[in-house]
Amino acid sequence: MDKPQIITHLEKGMNHTLYDCKWIPRSARFVTLGSHPRGTGAINVFEINQRELQLVKECETPTSFKCGTFAASSLQARNLATGDFKGKLSVWDLENMKSTFDVDAHSEIINAIDGVGGLGIGEGAPELVTGSRDGAVKVWDVRQKDAPVACMVPEEGEGKRDCWSVAFGDAYNSEERCVCAGYDNGDVKMFDLRTMSLKWETNVKNGVCCVEFDRKDIPKNKLVVSSLEGKFKVFDVRTQHPKSGFASLSENAHKSTVWLVRHLPQNRDLFMTTGGSGSLSLWKYEYPPKRVKEEDGVSKGVIGSLQYLQNSTISTQPVCGLDWSPDKLGLCVTVSFDQALRVLIVTKLNRV
Repeated sequence: MDKPQIITHLEKGMNHTLYDCKWIPRSARFVTLGSHPRGTGAINVFEINQRELQLVKECETPTSFKCGTFAASSLQARNLATGDFKGKLSVWDLENMKSTFDVDAHSEIINAIDGVGGLGIGEGAPELVTGSRDGAVKVWDVRQKDAPVACMVPEEGEGKRDCWSVAFGDAYNSEERCVCAGYDNGDVKMFDLRTMSLKWETNVKNGVCCVEFDRKDIPKNKLVVSSLEGKFKVFDVRTQHPKSGFASLSENAHKSTVWLVRHLPQNRDLFMTTGGSGSLSLWKYEYPPKRVKEEDGVSKGVIGSLQYLQNSTISTQPVCGLDWSPDKLGLCVTVSFDQALRVLIVTKLNRV
């Protein structure tokens, strides 16, 4: 019983499909995003009130939502940025349930969104990154809505690939910042936003469902890439070798698609993966004694190992959304395709 336990604390069934969920920072509230059967969008705000979930606010929009983030908003405003099925990027004032920023960001569905520079996390300007089925990855500054700050699209003649996941990282000062994107053909690309260049790319052989850095606001440290066929990879992105790139390890999990990876905000070496079979797995990364070795006078990274801490099956359908509470250690919210949202408590995380 010394291992962490994953406990379902609260559960609520909904009358529409849920795609994403996010804690509202500094509160006991969270927001869910989804799609009604008639193709309209749903934003719902819930509050944990003692032992029950209360629906505080709800809003129906013309187009279904796929993803959202608070990460480019200030702690005072706590505005939610969303991506929808028609490629529109919006920023919402949840107090009034009105959008304060709208732009037709992509020609097709926005599959993934991430932010940096807000909530006191990451140096520099608050920015959003969106990845879409149209093959483009675009970086937006919410202070200017006419055009993206940066746009990464396939070169002419290259086939466009469906971008399934995006993530910010390396934002440890006001100049440095990078974006990592994962595509349906297994490509993983890291773009340096300071030099506007492709810093690194690889292929993990299966469609990339999720990419996430362990922290956005530190020099690049670790990157986890989850994919179809029940696999995920951990890359040590601190040291890049000119020929072999970054050191990495592969792990099999869930025996089905690994939909998400989410690092614990309070401890960057712990992360949860979610599976297509409705399961959750908790992992701990352990560093090697020496992270760098010299090979022919060139530095090369050394990968560590993973410790499998706990697993739990909470649903019969894929868990498509998970968000850790930034304020309470071990508290998280999940949504899955059985149209249910669940608040979970993961115990003993401070003792791992």
